[in-house]
Amino acid sequence: MKDCIFCKIANKEIPSKIIYEDDTIVVFQDIEPQAPVHVLIIPKQHISSLNDIDEDKAGIISHIFTQIPDLAKELGVHESGYRVVVNCGADGGQSVGHLHYHLLGGRSLTWPPG
Repeated sequence: MKDCIFCKIANKEIPSKIIYEDDTIVVFQDIEPQAPVHVLIIPKQHISSLNDIDEDKAGIISHIFTQIPDLAKELGVHESGYRVVVNCGADGGQSVGHLHYHLLGGRSLTWPPG
């Protein structure tokens, strides 16, 4: 998508602190981290939201989730624990119209906070 900020990051049109990349995904630091470890995992292919996942895109989603444990190890949160979050739609808190997963860790993420 021409105006999608995450597509621009994936295409290296906008600089970002990329920590991992392969043919399918890009992982980069969140610019407004909510935890000591907070990265975004995005597919390079533009997928607007969870609502746009179908059988043709299932391999991309599977790839993302098979990479998450390795990313958590690399980021030093594999043993202590981490959270993976995806928001869908405006009411679900999705702020960018490109599917993305938040990987957060590095502190207690108990719910509810307090």
